[in-house]
Amino acid sequence: MMLTFKIAALLVSLPLTLSTIPVHAANFFANSATTPPPGTSPLHHQLKQLAPQASPDALRMAAQALSCADPDAERLAVIDYSLPSSEPRMWVFDLKQHELLFEELVSHGQGSGDALAEVFSNTPDSHQSSLGLFRTMNSYYGSNGYSLRLEGLEPTVNDLAYERAIVIHGADYVSEDFITQTGRLGRSHGCPAVRTDVTYSLIDSIKEEQYVFAYYPDPAFLAESTYLNCNNDTQMAQR
Repeated sequence: MMLTFKIAALLVSLPLTLSTIPVHAANFFANSATTPPPGTSPLHHQLKQLAPQASPDALRMAAQALSCADPDAERLAVIDYSLPSSEPRMWVFDLKQHELLFEELVSHGQGSGDALAEVFSNTPDSHQSSLGLFRTMNSYYGSNGYSLRLEGLEPTVNDLAYERAIVIHGADYVSEDFITQTGRLGRSHGCPAVRTDVTYSLIDSIKEEQYVFAYYPDPAFLAESTYLNCNNDTQMAQR
């Protein structure tokens, strides 16, 4: 009886290691640190880990839209137009390698606002930025130098992007010096322009069948977006 008691006491005093825990329990402990909290998707959780300074709503909706359009996508750029242009508000993610590739300044259109973008449209010659999910196309050299064509995927929201020549390009008015002088970035004709120093590397990282999601808490956009109101028909059409 005394021997049994001593053995039990010895077992209690042994250090608990993963090698002494059953496999299923060990897996629970190993994965608990990376398990998304309730109410978030794995992609949303990944984006939040890589860019904790970004707006949670922007990342959540970007994840929702991309999960509807292409769950196997490799690269995603998120633009958060709810932030002023004087702050970094564009993030480029490598979803396969779990890396944040860029955190950048990005301009908005002249027609969308001054330091803050507040008005968005799909209208030609409005000089306004568009919201929603875009698929990237080919790079080319145009009037703004090295540029990247965008295909707007959302009817009535951004599907005239190609017709409007809404592209990613570099611009000298996207810089810290411009912010120091004016308190904001310069503005485009609706294009998401970036710093000239990163134009080539940023465009090359997301060109050809990758994705860009532009966010702003606009009630009409949130209600009309095909990919934020995803259903089985939308997913099947994308496939």
